[in-house]
Amino acid sequence: MAKAIARLADFLYFRPMTDSLTHTSPFLVAALYHFVSVPRFQSLQGPLQALCEENGVKGTLLLAHEGINGTIAGPDAGIVAVLSFLRAQPEFSGLEHKESRASKMPFLRMKVKLKKEIVTMGVEDIDPNKVVGTYVAPKDWNALISDPDTIVIDTRNDYETAIGTFRGALDPKTKTFREFPDWVRQNPGLHNKPKVAMYCTGGIRCEKATAFMKAQGFDEVYHLKGGILKYLEEVPQEESLWDGACFVFDERVSVEHGLREGEHRLCHACRNPITAEEITSPLYEEGVSCSHCYHTRTEEDRLRYRQRQHQIALAKKRGQRHIGS
Repeated sequence: MAKAIARLADFLYFRPMTDSLTHTSPFLVAALYHFVSVPRFQSLQGPLQALCEENGVKGTLLLAHEGINGTIAGPDAGIVAVLSFLRAQPEFSGLEHKESRASKMPFLRMKVKLKKEIVTMGVEDIDPNKVVGTYVAPKDWNALISDPDTIVIDTRNDYETAIGTFRGALDPKTKTFREFPDWVRQNPGLHNKPKVAMYCTGGIRCEKATAFMKAQGFDEVYHLKGGILKYLEEVPQEESLWDGACFVFDERVSVEHGLREGEHRLCHACRNPITAEEITSPLYEEGVSCSHCYHTRTEEDRLRYRQRQHQIALAKKRGQRHIGS
């Protein structure tokens, strides 16, 4: 019990004060994507990487023939410089992005990667530039998903849906987005209602998911414009149909209404988000295990994780950040 209380105290002590994050946090976080044909995408990798490093910007950007996707963080001026560079490119002149704040730098490094797809579904001939569902603004989303003629589908993966979702939404319980097409094919009951409403974190997975659904014969397919992040930013909490927190792919782990930083931490053994309550579990050991992964890892795995955690602790004492933390 003493260990559990100590873990919970540690959890609460090291979490930022969420109420003031929007206005006082020093790092601006920009989530972005844009589907567009970019035959020269490889030539953008070097200049983008250099520009981000020069401006103190970190995160990940993915470039492919079909466009760009990623999340970056840094000082306001640095983010503005990167976004200005991107919008100066003819292909990305219409690029939109979503902003939030972080109390500390949420990324370890900057990576600009070349990929086959900017979001991997693994289905040939799905092009959101040609066929896609109907966008629904956050202010109109509640009415759509409350309509009894609508099936609501969460296109995210199981570890994301575990900490938050829209009321009444179907959870495909996928491990990766590649599993989503098979889930749709194996569920003919999805055709039982005339409308399909889909959502994801920032909107990008829904672009492909709705294009795929249209190809599968669904007529009325809708998706939340700007994703959960835009909904949490614009819809007042007292009017919200969202329950829980939204998982984000950086060191903040989750955000809540108003895009305040959430109270989840990440298990660095399995990368699952964990709550304050789960921190008190006897199966939790920082950097080594949690209730999500304890029974799926071997003692050899945990020994290796403990050695890594020891190196992280040593680096912290030296005032450094271990690359595997």
